[in-house]
Amino acid sequence: MSAEIKTPENGDTQITSGQSYKRLMPVLLLVLVAVLAFVVVQGILARSHAETSLSQATEQNAIPVVRTVHPRVGTPSTELILPGNIEAFTDTPIYARTDGYLRHWYFDIGAHVRTGQLLAEIETPELDQQLAQAQADLATAEANANNAHINAARYSDLIKKNAVSQQDTDTFVNQAAATSAAVRSAQANVGRLRELQSFEKVYAPFDGVITARDVDIGDLINAGSNGGAKELFHLQAINRLRVYVQVPQASYRAATPGTPAALSVPELPGQHFAAQVARTSNAMEVASRTLRVEVDVDNPRGILIPGELATVLLKLPAPVNSMIVPVNALLFRSEGISAVIVQNGQIAITPVTIGRDFGDSLEVTSGLSANDQIVVNPPDSIAAGQKVQIAAAGAQ
Repeated sequence: MSAEIKTPENGDTQITSGQSYKRLMPVLLLVLVAVLAFVVVQGILARSHAETSLSQATEQNAIPVVRTVHPRVGTPSTELILPGNIEAFTDTPIYARTDGYLRHWYFDIGAHVRTGQLLAEIETPELDQQLAQAQADLATAEANANNAHINAARYSDLIKKNAVSQQDTDTFVNQAAATSAAVRSAQANVGRLRELQSFEKVYAPFDGVITARDVDIGDLINAGSNGGAKELFHLQAINRLRVYVQVPQASYRAATPGTPAALSVPELPGQHFAAQVARTSNAMEVASRTLRVEVDVDNPRGILIPGELATVLLKLPAPVNSMIVPVNALLFRSEGISAVIVQNGQIAITPVTIGRDFGDSLEVTSGLSANDQIVVNPPDSIAAGQKVQIAAAGAQ
């Protein structure tokens, strides 16, 4: 039984402690339910967020990380070093044009001669006798022709007076024509022999150096270069030399006439001679897959000599917009050579054309630009459209 409490002031009856607890119970229950509901909702939200984060992290970790590089712009020209054979610009054996005996020679091996200089003289006694006979035959023919023309003129005047027959007149006229032809024949024979006699003197056909002398005074000389004929001299022009090199197929299109070059020989270390490509054979040699290229070099002081082995440096222009990439940045598949590029976080595979091989890098002549991000060491399983992540700088 509850007790009543009275205050001294008003004397009113106050609420008991039991009644107060009953009134607070619903409020406490609501608060407890709200707290529990909040805790449950927070737990659900936290679990949902964790699952979402885990899913995102799993997806992110599933995207492969790749390392990329940018292509390097190729140099405007490149140097190609090849062995070359030095040859004289003009290389000529000199033979006699008439038969006889060598009377005298004026230059020996190593001598530098000018165009038109007398190299040797040949004595031709038989030819001299033939010329004398031909001149006598010419004099006889001219005398006969003169007599025939006089008779033809005389009979031509007499036929007008009917003093001679037409037949006799025609005979003398024809004789005059025949003797005139005989004179021309004799004149031609004399001219031929005089031309042969002029070949008694052997002259240098061009500026050069005597590299061989195969005759001596008193040797029997035969005309021409066939049979028993012997070469008198061998003459080479060395003021300008030809150097022949074999350019590989990969670079032959750049070795065009006018391409600058430099020449060196082992015997002259440190010395380089300016040269340029003069002409090419315009035909690839099947056995070696090389193009024969002629490089001309000036040699006014005669420092270089024919027959030397030289090193030729060709300064070849590089293909337009060529790029240099590492060898391990390309895919070699059955359909061809390709580069793997990252574009907006996805893989793009583009075909490329290969130029020169530098060992650890390759020249790409088409298919790439300097801004492309090329995947290094792309796996064989990589496919176009695949999402990737680019590794941070310095990451392995």
